[in-house]
Amino acid sequence: MIRRLFFVFFASLTVAMTWAQQRYEEPLWPNGAPNDNGDYQDTAKVFVYLPESRLVTGRVIVICPGGGYSHLAMDHEGHDWAGFFNNMGITAVVLKYRMPNGHYQVPISDAEEAIRYVRRHAFEWHIDAQQVGIMGSSAGGHLASTIATHATGDAKPNFQILFYPVITMMPDLTHKGSHDSLLGKGKVKRQEKEFSSDQQVTRMTPPAWIALSDDDDVVLPANGANYYMELYRHDVPATLHIYPSGGHGWGSRLSFKYHIEMIMNLKSWLDSF
Repeated sequence: MIRRLFFVFFASLTVAMTWAQQRYEEPLWPNGAPNDNGDYQDTAKVFVYLPESRLVTGRVIVICPGGGYSHLAMDHEGHDWAGFFNNMGITAVVLKYRMPNGHYQVPISDAEEAIRYVRRHAFEWHIDAQQVGIMGSSAGGHLASTIATHATGDAKPNFQILFYPVITMMPDLTHKGSHDSLLGKGKVKRQEKEFSSDQQVTRMTPPAWIALSDDDDVVLPANGANYYMELYRHDVPATLHIYPSGGHGWGSRLSFKYHIEMIMNLKSWLDSF
């Protein structure tokens, strides 16, 4: 019993820890970014957290924070996860992607380039190019699921982790702020279907771990649940955790009532393959 309590206490701390000795940041597009969003001051970059060499597993996760495609929650949905993954021997790459301002190609091109960036550094970081995952929260979850369902070649991830994700762009279930920031407010019916990730699932979509709260009134739980059902229907391995409460946007925060269960669920899933 004492050992279990110690483990639970330790696990609750790991999300908040980071490893300063192996952290650095790089511009994502040193020679200029494609797909202008109209804001020359908005630049994309990656923050790389490398685990200690004795722990390295060869796995890496690109993390896309949320923020409704209008800003980024870089800490509790980004940087604060690095310690948890590094403790598991996983390299964490936090992506600061550009805001779309109605130009959906902008964050998509950033996320795809981040996956390619990781694979270009596979030898240097002791990464297995077939163990590259993408993770996202809220609108970042929409971006991650979009990459998982749309990307090809070196930009396609091998697995996905989604926290309370925006999945659909359909008006009845979407998060309106994310919808309008990504697609604009004009006639976008074709784009709404194209960027509704539940409608883009195929048997080639990578395995997924999804977590959300039943009482989320910001991004309706149907988003994540419908995505899970489409993954199931297409025989894609997937896990869905719906916690009784917590609302929206808890990320790595210890104040989330089910924080310990959540990170244990995630760790178990990552250890399963």
